[in-house]
Amino acid sequence: MGLGKNWTQEELDYLESVWGTVSIPTIADQLGRSVDAIKVKASRLQLGPVLLAGDYITLNQLVRAVTGTHNVYTYHLTSWVEKRGLPIHTKKVNQCSFRVVFLREFWEWAERNRSFIDFSRMEPMILGEEPEWVAAQRRKDFESYALQRKDPWTPLEDQRLLHLLEMQKYGYRELSEMLHRSAGAIQRRCTDLKTKLRPVRAGNHGPDSTWTSDDFAILADGIKSGDSYTAIGNRIGKSEKAVRGKVYTVYLTENADKVRRYIGSGNWGDGAPEPTVKQGVCLSRTRSETRKALSELAGILKVRMNQLGYDPYWQRFMCANWDDFDGCSAGCDDCDSCVEFRRIKPQYCKRCGATFYERKEALFCEPCRKARKKQAQRKWSILNAREKRRSS
Repeated sequence: MGLGKNWTQEELDYLESVWGTVSIPTIADQLGRSVDAIKVKASRLQLGPVLLAGDYITLNQLVRAVTGTHNVYTYHLTSWVEKRGLPIHTKKVNQCSFRVVFLREFWEWAERNRSFIDFSRMEPMILGEEPEWVAAQRRKDFESYALQRKDPWTPLEDQRLLHLLEMQKYGYRELSEMLHRSAGAIQRRCTDLKTKLRPVRAGNHGPDSTWTSDDFAILADGIKSGDSYTAIGNRIGKSEKAVRGKVYTVYLTENADKVRRYIGSGNWGDGAPEPTVKQGVCLSRTRSETRKALSELAGILKVRMNQLGYDPYWQRFMCANWDDFDGCSAGCDDCDSCVEFRRIKPQYCKRCGATFYERKEALFCEPCRKARKKQAQRKWSILNAREKRRSS
């Protein structure tokens, strides 16, 4: 058997430069050698495994380095890749395929989602050289964790939370400072503990509740620099819940990374999206205008329906003589010439006090009737469960 041809210096340089970035069969085709020859030469040159020789990292290794977890869960694939667009690639080694992430693309993605990633859990330089902004963001995440813990609640913390709630003198901001928990964590814990006690509501009126132009400037600068909502609230002198509410009112999201992209290099309010009809009805700044526009639209559509002949006798919807199944009880066939018209009288709900219009007399409006029915069903289920426990 003859010996293989010798390796030239150009071939060795090419092998070392593309090892880990180009597949082994492609290298073999470029050099005119067999796949086994490429593997043997790479082993002799101590180039290492092909999967670890490129400027990329597997998705499993990346998640382990960033979060400290051991495996990639469905949550990471959904939250990182599908929702936030982390670019992943497929690397094939022999018959196995691996999901890999190029480090350059990861750092670009991480900068856009710096409020989503907790850099305090990530060891410095664990992925090699880091961009300049990472050190400052890691320091901010450490400060944020000092203000708001994210570990599970202990029984002692639960007892302290219930004791502070029973005092009825602290709001979300004071409780967050004392318990080192976010307002959302406190609200969720109250639900988990199944207690009806809640923090004292903050006053929505007065000089302390107003937002100044300086407050908005601090809020915009904090979001653009990657500060947490708690740190921004402490700087302004407001609770985290108030800051989140103001952000959602303007930008229709509490995601700081999305808000940062909306603002760009501008000021507070720049790039704010237009609310949908459903959002416009719920937001206080657009509720009146949206409802007025919807009323005008309903009137225009009603007139247009009459013009097209879809509903020529719209008066029947306001007449007490009309029945949806039996028709007019007065025996009238032409609503325009009817002299028996009786307008439906307004009624007032005894539960919520709202005005409603129904042909039949009722003590409660339709939403309150549904709410009372659900309340009765819950009460029956509780009593029935007690009876079962007593009988058992």
